[in-house]
Amino acid sequence: MGTAERRETSGDGTAARDVTRREAAPAVRATGAAGRRADDGPALEAAKGRAAYRPLWVEEPAKRRRLPDPVRTAAVRAVLIIAVTLIQAMVALLCTLAGSWLAFPMVVSSVVSTIAATWAALDVWVTRQVWNQRHGVVSVPSSTARALRRERRQARRQQRAAERERARIRRRGGTGQLSHP
Repeated sequence: MGTAERRETSGDGTAARDVTRREAAPAVRATGAAGRRADDGPALEAAKGRAAYRPLWVEEPAKRRRLPDPVRTAAVRAVLIIAVTLIQAMVALLCTLAGSWLAFPMVVSSVVSTIAATWAALDVWVTRQVWNQRHGVVSVPSSTARALRRERRQARRQQRAAERERARIRRRGGTGQLSHP
Protein backbone atom coordinates (compact mmCIF):
# COMPACT_ATOMS: atom_id res chain seq x y z
CA MET A 1 0.00 0.00 0.00
CA GLY A 2 1.58 3.28 -1.09
CA THR A 3 1.34 6.75 0.37
CA ALA A 4 -1.71 7.58 -1.74
CA GLU A 5 -3.74 4.67 -0.40
CA ARG A 6 -5.22 3.74 2.95
CA ARG A 7 -7.29 0.94 4.44
CA GLU A 8 -11.01 1.47 4.97
CA THR A 9 -13.45 -0.76 6.84
CA SER A 10 -17.18 -0.67 6.47
CA GLY A 11 -17.74 -0.56 10.24
CA ASP A 12 -19.74 -3.78 10.42
CA GLY A 13 -16.73 -6.07 10.69
CA THR A 14 -16.46 -6.97 7.00
CA ALA A 15 -13.11 -7.11 5.23
CA ALA A 16 -11.13 -3.94 4.74
CA ARG A 17 -10.44 -2.58 1.28
CA ASP A 18 -7.85 -0.23 -0.18
CA VAL A 19 -9.08 3.26 -0.93
CA THR A 20 -7.17 5.66 -3.13
CA ARG A 21 -7.34 9.42 -2.88
CA ARG A 22 -9.54 9.63 -5.96
CA GLU A 23 -12.15 7.32 -4.42
CA ALA A 24 -12.05 9.07 -1.05
CA ALA A 25 -12.53 12.63 -2.37
CA PRO A 26 -16.06 12.20 -3.83
CA ALA A 27 -17.21 10.41 -0.68
CA VAL A 28 -16.17 13.37 1.48
CA ARG A 29 -18.10 15.77 -0.78
CA ALA A 30 -21.16 13.47 -0.73
CA THR A 31 -21.57 13.79 3.04
CA GLY A 32 -23.18 17.20 2.71
CA ALA A 33 -22.72 20.49 4.56
CA ALA A 34 -23.36 19.10 8.03
CA GLY A 35 -21.09 16.10 7.42
CA ARG A 36 -23.94 13.67 8.00
CA ARG A 37 -25.65 10.97 5.98
CA ALA A 38 -29.09 9.53 6.35
CA ASP A 39 -27.97 6.52 8.40
CA ASP A 40 -25.79 8.51 10.90
CA GLY A 41 -23.93 5.28 11.71
CA PRO A 42 -20.58 3.98 10.55
CA ALA A 43 -20.76 6.15 7.45
CA LEU A 44 -20.59 9.29 9.61
CA GLU A 45 -17.48 7.99 11.37
CA ALA A 46 -15.90 7.06 8.05
CA ALA A 47 -16.68 10.53 6.65
CA LYS A 48 -15.00 12.16 9.66
CA GLY A 49 -11.95 9.95 9.13
CA ARG A 50 -11.85 10.86 5.46
CA ALA A 51 -12.20 14.58 6.20
CA ALA A 52 -9.07 14.40 8.37
CA TYR A 53 -7.09 12.77 5.54
CA ARG A 54 -5.13 15.39 3.62
CA PRO A 55 -2.74 14.43 0.86
CA LEU A 56 0.87 15.51 1.18
CA TRP A 57 1.01 16.51 -2.48
CA VAL A 58 -1.21 16.76 -5.53
CA GLU A 59 -0.28 14.57 -8.46
CA GLU A 60 0.02 16.32 -11.79
CA PRO A 61 -0.21 14.59 -15.16
CA ALA A 62 3.09 13.95 -16.89
CA LYS A 63 4.15 16.62 -19.32
CA ARG A 64 5.81 14.10 -21.63
CA ARG A 65 4.90 10.54 -22.48
CA ARG A 66 6.96 7.71 -21.09
CA LEU A 67 9.75 6.37 -23.30
CA PRO A 68 9.11 3.03 -25.01
CA ASP A 69 10.61 0.04 -23.17
CA PRO A 70 13.48 -0.71 -25.60
CA VAL A 71 14.52 2.95 -25.69
CA ARG A 72 14.33 3.26 -21.90
CA THR A 73 16.43 0.09 -21.49
CA ALA A 74 19.09 1.44 -23.85
CA ALA A 75 19.07 4.80 -22.04
CA VAL A 76 19.54 3.19 -18.62
CA ARG A 77 22.37 1.06 -19.98
CA ALA A 78 24.02 4.15 -21.48
CA VAL A 79 23.74 6.13 -18.25
CA LEU A 80 25.33 3.29 -16.25
CA ILE A 81 28.20 2.93 -18.74
CA ILE A 82 28.81 6.68 -18.79
CA ALA A 83 28.82 6.81 -14.98
CA VAL A 84 31.39 4.00 -14.80
CA THR A 85 33.48 5.79 -17.44
CA LEU A 86 33.51 9.01 -15.44
CA ILE A 87 34.53 7.15 -12.29
CA GLN A 88 37.34 5.39 -14.17
CA ALA A 89 38.57 8.70 -15.58
CA MET A 90 38.62 10.24 -12.11
CA VAL A 91 40.50 7.27 -10.65
CA ALA A 92 42.99 7.43 -13.56
CA LEU A 93 43.56 11.14 -12.91
CA LEU A 94 44.08 10.61 -9.18
CA CYS A 95 46.41 7.65 -9.78
CA THR A 96 48.42 9.74 -12.24
CA LEU A 97 48.72 12.62 -9.77
CA ALA A 98 49.75 10.22 -7.01
CA GLY A 99 52.31 8.53 -9.24
CA SER A 100 50.79 5.10 -8.67
CA TRP A 101 51.57 2.07 -10.83
CA LEU A 102 47.79 1.74 -11.38
CA ALA A 103 47.72 4.94 -13.48
CA PHE A 104 48.59 3.33 -16.84
CA PRO A 105 46.01 0.47 -16.64
CA MET A 106 43.34 2.95 -15.51
CA VAL A 107 44.07 5.32 -18.41
CA VAL A 108 43.85 2.44 -20.89
CA SER A 109 40.60 1.20 -19.38
CA SER A 110 39.23 4.78 -19.41
CA VAL A 111 39.92 5.05 -23.14
CA VAL A 112 38.17 1.72 -23.80
CA SER A 113 35.31 2.74 -21.53
CA THR A 114 34.95 6.06 -23.37
CA ILE A 115 34.53 4.17 -26.63
CA ALA A 116 31.92 1.95 -25.00
CA ALA A 117 30.08 4.99 -23.59
CA THR A 118 29.99 6.61 -27.02
CA TRP A 119 28.64 3.38 -28.48
CA ALA A 120 25.97 3.20 -25.75
CA ALA A 121 24.84 6.77 -26.38
CA LEU A 122 24.65 6.04 -30.11
CA ASP A 123 22.65 2.89 -29.31
CA VAL A 124 20.00 5.00 -27.54
CA TRP A 125 19.64 7.22 -30.60
CA VAL A 126 19.44 4.30 -33.04
CA THR A 127 16.98 2.37 -30.85
CA ARG A 128 14.73 5.43 -30.64
CA GLN A 129 14.80 5.96 -34.40
CA VAL A 130 14.01 2.30 -35.10
CA TRP A 131 11.14 2.28 -32.60
CA ASN A 132 9.69 5.47 -34.08
CA GLN A 133 9.79 4.08 -37.59
CA ARG A 134 8.33 0.69 -36.67
CA HIS A 135 5.49 2.10 -34.59
CA GLY A 136 4.53 5.01 -36.81
CA VAL A 137 5.44 7.92 -34.56
CA VAL A 138 7.31 9.70 -37.33
CA SER A 139 4.66 11.19 -39.59
CA VAL A 140 6.34 11.24 -42.97
CA PRO A 141 5.18 9.58 -46.19
CA SER A 142 8.14 7.20 -46.19
CA SER A 143 7.26 5.78 -42.78
CA THR A 144 7.26 1.98 -42.85
CA ALA A 145 4.60 1.80 -40.18
CA ARG A 146 2.13 3.82 -42.23
CA ALA A 147 2.28 1.34 -45.12
CA LEU A 148 1.89 -1.59 -42.72
CA ARG A 149 -1.18 0.02 -41.12
CA ARG A 150 -2.66 0.67 -44.57
CA GLU A 151 -2.19 -3.01 -45.54
CA ARG A 152 -3.74 -4.20 -42.27
CA ARG A 153 -6.75 -1.89 -42.72
CA GLN A 154 -7.28 -3.15 -46.27
CA ALA A 155 -7.09 -6.79 -45.12
CA ARG A 156 -9.63 -6.10 -42.34
CA ARG A 157 -12.00 -4.43 -44.81
CA GLN A 158 -11.79 -7.40 -47.17
CA GLN A 159 -12.40 -9.81 -44.31
CA ARG A 160 -15.46 -7.86 -43.12
CA ALA A 161 -16.85 -7.70 -46.67
CA ALA A 162 -16.41 -11.46 -47.08
CA GLU A 163 -18.13 -12.06 -43.72
CA ARG A 164 -21.06 -9.82 -44.73
CA GLU A 165 -21.38 -11.72 -47.99
CA ARG A 166 -21.43 -15.08 -46.18
CA ALA A 167 -24.05 -13.79 -43.72
CA ARG A 168 -26.21 -12.51 -46.58
CA ILE A 169 -26.04 -15.89 -48.34
CA ARG A 170 -26.97 -17.69 -45.10
CA ARG A 171 -29.98 -15.40 -44.57
CA ARG A 172 -31.30 -16.27 -48.02
CA GLY A 173 -30.97 -19.94 -47.29
CA GLY A 174 -28.27 -20.43 -49.88
CA THR A 175 -30.74 -21.71 -52.49
CA GLY A 176 -29.47 -19.38 -55.15
CA GLN A 177 -32.82 -17.62 -55.67
CA LEU A 178 -32.56 -14.27 -57.34
CA SER A 179 -35.87 -12.93 -56.03
CA HIS A 180 -38.51 -13.81 -53.47
CA PRO A 181 -41.63 -15.67 -54.72
